[in-house]
Amino acid sequence: MLYGRSAEISVLDEVIARARDGAGGAAVLRGEAGAGKTALLDAAAARGGAMRVLRLTGVESESDLAFAALHQLLWPVAGSPGALDALPEPQRLAVRAALGLAAGGAGDRFLLAAGVLSLLVEAAAPDGLVCVVDDFQWVDRASADALLFAARRLATERVAMLLAVRGDAAVKGVPLTVEVRGLAEAAADELLASRHGTLPVQVRRELVTLTGANPLALREIAARLTPAQLAGREPLPDPLPGGARLFGDRVAALSAAARLAALVAAVEGDLDVVLRATGRLLAERAESEPEAGRAALAELEEGGLAEVSGAGVRFRHPLIRSAVHEAAAPAEVRRAHAVLAELTADDRRAWHLAGAALGQDEEVAAALVAAAGRARDRGGYGAAATALARAAELTPEPRERAVRLKDAAVAAWLGGRPGQAESLLAEARERAGGDVAVTMEIAQLRGRFELNSGNAAEAVRILAAGDSLDMLADASEAAAYVGDTAMIVELGRRAAAHPEGFLRDTVAGIGLTLGGDAAGPGLLRRALARAGELKDPAGHLWAAAAASQLGETDLAAELSDRAGQVARVSGMAGQLPVVLEFVATAERLAGRLARSQALSEEGLELAREAGYENTVAAHLANLAVVAALRGEEEDCERQARAALAIAVPHRVGLRAGVAAYARAMLDLCLGRHAAARDRFAAIAAAGPGTGHPAIVWRTTPDRVEAAVGAGDEEGARAALEAYERGSRHAATPESRALLARCRGLAESREDAFDEALRLHTNPFEAARTALLLGERLRRGQRPGEARAHLRMAWETFERAGARPWARRAQEELRAAGESGQAPPTAVLDALTPQELRIAGLVADGLSSKQIAARLFLSPRTVEYHLYKIYPKLGIGSRTDLARLVVLQKAPVAGPGKL
Repeated sequence: MLYGRSAEISVLDEVIARARDGAGGAAVLRGEAGAGKTALLDAAAARGGAMRVLRLTGVESESDLAFAALHQLLWPVAGSPGALDALPEPQRLAVRAALGLAAGGAGDRFLLAAGVLSLLVEAAAPDGLVCVVDDFQWVDRASADALLFAARRLATERVAMLLAVRGDAAVKGVPLTVEVRGLAEAAADELLASRHGTLPVQVRRELVTLTGANPLALREIAARLTPAQLAGREPLPDPLPGGARLFGDRVAALSAAARLAALVAAVEGDLDVVLRATGRLLAERAESEPEAGRAALAELEEGGLAEVSGAGVRFRHPLIRSAVHEAAAPAEVRRAHAVLAELTADDRRAWHLAGAALGQDEEVAAALVAAAGRARDRGGYGAAATALARAAELTPEPRERAVRLKDAAVAAWLGGRPGQAESLLAEARERAGGDVAVTMEIAQLRGRFELNSGNAAEAVRILAAGDSLDMLADASEAAAYVGDTAMIVELGRRAAAHPEGFLRDTVAGIGLTLGGDAAGPGLLRRALARAGELKDPAGHLWAAAAASQLGETDLAAELSDRAGQVARVSGMAGQLPVVLEFVATAERLAGRLARSQALSEEGLELAREAGYENTVAAHLANLAVVAALRGEEEDCERQARAALAIAVPHRVGLRAGVAAYARAMLDLCLGRHAAARDRFAAIAAAGPGTGHPAIVWRTTPDRVEAAVGAGDEEGARAALEAYERGSRHAATPESRALLARCRGLAESREDAFDEALRLHTNPFEAARTALLLGERLRRGQRPGEARAHLRMAWETFERAGARPWARRAQEELRAAGESGQAPPTAVLDALTPQELRIAGLVADGLSSKQIAARLFLSPRTVEYHLYKIYPKLGIGSRTDLARLVVLQKAPVAGPGKL
């Protein structure tokens, strides 16, 4: 029975009611042991009406077993024939592997987590689902990661997830917390009265004060008091029989056989294994009798300490398990583990062997390494890290110990735990001794960790110490993030000494080109000629870097988009947050602002999940630029400030430069030309770590425009000269169009504007050129010639959502004598970022299952979003939606192309 707790139940009722209506969510119940969290979970679950209930209870003895908790929670659903068929194939394979229904797996935790979400959504049909998780602090890491991923994505689902956790254990990303404290005085009095009748006021108050009104403590301590103490005729004992002693005396009162059974149950929950192990241990003590194990277990049940539930044994409260452990000698615990290791297999055997180990033991360490491999193959990186770290402790050979610590660090990193990864790697470095190969592997990992989440300049220093092509490439990438041109040049020269190949040509070509070596552009062209052979996202990003170095930003954007497609299709979700940095930028450069925002919001969420701090900065910076182009001053400033707060201390000049560019573009968009010119000048003057040469070069057309608008003709000509030098190797039409526009502005040449409009392949940049030319013609008393340019610019900016430029074009058009009808806004602007992502994939011909696999959603969620998209756009089919998306992406013909 539940006493009091009306406020807590009200909150949980709200969560469940919203889920029943399709607006699911999660809540954390946080409190000390015995506070009544389990009772609250039981009461809340019972109030769900027809909603299905799935339950799991974290078990401390299983907290190192990858996916043990998921198996417990999902088996009632996944164990049914055909239950997983509704899931997209990549998700289905990942879930089957995690639950032990199939071998192998994709080894990607995002795919698995998305599969868990999809399965929960399927289980919610038709009446909704309440997912109850007790003792979350002991849920194994692999299961916890998957459950929290799902918990953060329930807003449109009929799923309520309730997580009870003891103390201050972290529950990342679930904002709603219900603090479960001691009972109100009236509820505490009611609880005591239900067990012991009406007690004197003084006794009740003293018990409530001394126990903090903890329900478990009240029940257990009051049960240990004498009638005279309860009646107030004798004082209460000091201290009360609570705290660590709460169950200690009851454990001590058990028979030796029952204490042994309790110890076995404390480290292994399987009923059959517990009975067999108890029988063996009793036989060793010459206490073996037929059914001795069962008799011992019966004593635990009769004493109210444990219960048999299905095929498992569980203690009535986690504190009982603690009391059993405290009462056992270390040698007894090790012997219990040793016997259990003989009766179990695979991961359980490995962990029991570890529990039985006394000192270092390579056989046990190898068993844990094998368990880590199985967990890693199924996407359980957190569990793999734990197993590898324990294996390292048990490894006698120093070099192998360092290797296992290094592998544990990698697993922790892939599991989204950068702090743990860095600690493990630091220990591996200490243990590596003089082994050069292992030391270099550790150094490369340190550099990658720093580049993703730490100081990019430190990453350069670490990685540049290596000589392998992979380390030189990583060092060059890090130097590119910092904006350290001199280092990129040096690394390129070092890379040139390696045998010919795509990566070597790219790294060497970038460095040599920046250093003014005539051989550099040829190497980059040779690398780009191999772009069609590339299979992985990283290769496509290197190709994009090669194109960008040649000044061909349009080709770089195309290659970045290809990298994003490869990352999604291949299931390499771990790389996706980084890849989306470049894809979102490409979409923004193309003027597809809504899609750029959608991609950056997706990337931002995934980067935060993965712990990639510097990628978080990248997406915030891009969102700031999108906001600037839309004239959203507050959003631009907020996101730029957040990006700079990461990028500047981390010395990520590339992202600091983009965030600074957002502020400059906001001024330019809003017509504050002098302020924009000064900001662009500051970008050009910023050194490594706070600015970036690529940003300076890429934003030069904007800098020229700002200088001309501010009346700074000399500044415009100087910027043009720098842009001409940087574009000398560019061959694509768009790159030549931007150069022509700069000449038109800086040299006041109408023919240069005309040339730019003939060359443009990017409709957004074409519109910017058309606006500048239209303004020039209108002010030169040639309104008739200006109108076509201004009309095209207005329509393009309206469709893109670039409101400041759209207003400017509209005002110029009116001044040229045409009021005209406002062009229709882009129909897709009515969609949310998630809906826009789904619409784009529908246009690519993907099914709901395929879209779900790409976006880490459930198929039902995709269908839900489509159900909302159709009426928003006034359409009724996928074909209509695909047509709208394709039309919005299609280039707009410029005046010279009509």
